Amino acid sequence: MTMPLRIGLIGAGRHGSRYIYHILHDLPNLRLVALCRKRIGEETPWLSTVDIPIYGDYRALIADQAVEAIVVVTPPSLYPEICREAVKARKPLLIEKPLATTGREARAMVTATEEAGLLLMTAQTMRFDSAILLVKNYLPKIGRLRYATFTSRVETRTGFEDHAPIRGQRGVLLELGIHLLDLVPFLTDEQVVAVRCELDQLPTAAPDTMAIVQVKTESGISCVLDIARVVGGRVGRTEWVGTQGQIAADWIHHRVTGVFGDKAPQEWVVQPQQTILATLHAFAHAIETKTPPPITGRDGCLAVEAADACYRSAELHGASVSFREIREA
Repeated sequence: MTMPLRIGLIGAGRHGSRYIYHILHDLPNLRLVALCRKRIGEETPWLSTVDIPIYGDYRALIADQAVEAIVVVTPPSLYPEICREAVKARKPLLIEKPLATTGREARAMVTATEEAGLLLMTAQTMRFDSAILLVKNYLPKIGRLRYATFTSRVETRTGFEDHAPIRGQRGVLLELGIHLLDLVPFLTDEQVVAVRCELDQLPTAAPDTMAIVQVKTESGISCVLDIARVVGGRVGRTEWVGTQGQIAADWIHHRVTGVFGDKAPQEWVVQPQQTILATLHAFAHAIETKTPPPITGRDGCLAVEAADACYRSAELHGASVSFREIREA
C-alpha cells in the first residue's frame, strides 16, 4: 500500500478547520502531521484525538521533516512569504484563493515555484461545484456563446476573521469576485483580455463592498459580474446565452435549467459536492501521479491579475483596462 501523503496545514481558522476535517475524516491517502496557527492554545475542532505538533511560526512547520506537502489557509498577505519558504524547502503547495493580493506578487510566486520545479495549486474551489460543472458540460449545446451574467452576494457576518479586509484595503472584489474572475476562463476556455469595473468605494478610502464588472474574453464574449456583501440572503447564480439556447445555474440551491433550441426547458437538481474535499483530492492526486494540478498557480495568478485590472478600471471611473496595461505597469 502507498503511504499517506504527510500534510502540514498553515491556518486553522473557520475555513482552515474545514480542511482539517476533510484530511482527518475523508481522505485516507492524506495524513495531517503538523499544524500552524496564530493562537496555539485555542481548541481546534476535530483535533482532540490527534497528536501532532502545533506551531506558532509557519517557518517551523515548513522545516518539519515529517511534512511532505503544505496547505495554506491564512490571510492572503502571508502567501508570498510562505511560498518563498516552501520553495527553499522544496515542498509542494496548495494555497487558498486569492493566490496573492496583487498580480505582481502572484507572478513572483508562480515564477519561483516553476523555476524550482515545484507543484503550486490554487484552491479556486468553485471549479469543483456540481452546478458549475454541469453548466460547463452543457455549454456546447447552446451554440456560440454571446454573453453571460454572474451574481454573487454573501451576507456579512461579524466576528469572523475570514471577512477581515485584505491588505491594501481590497475588499469584496478580491475576496468573493476572485471566484467569478476565475470561472469565466474556466467555463469559456478563453482568457480575459479587458475589464470595466465600478466599486461602491475605492480601496484607498475603505474596502469595497460592492462591485459591478464587465469582462471581455478573447473572442468578445461579454460577462457581467454582480458582487456584493449584503445584510442577508445569499445569492449565487450564473446565466449563459448562446445562439442556440440558454443555460442557468444556482449554486446555492443546486439547480440548473437549460433551453436548447426549440425544445422544452429542462431542469436538474444536482447533488452538492464538497468542494474543499475535491480540491484536496486533486492536490494529492497531482503529487502522487507527478502531473499538473487541475488549477495551477498560473490559473490563480490570472484571476488576481484580472482583479488588478478591475481595481485600476474603478480608479479610472469605469474605463476599460486591458491585461497588457496591467502587466506592463
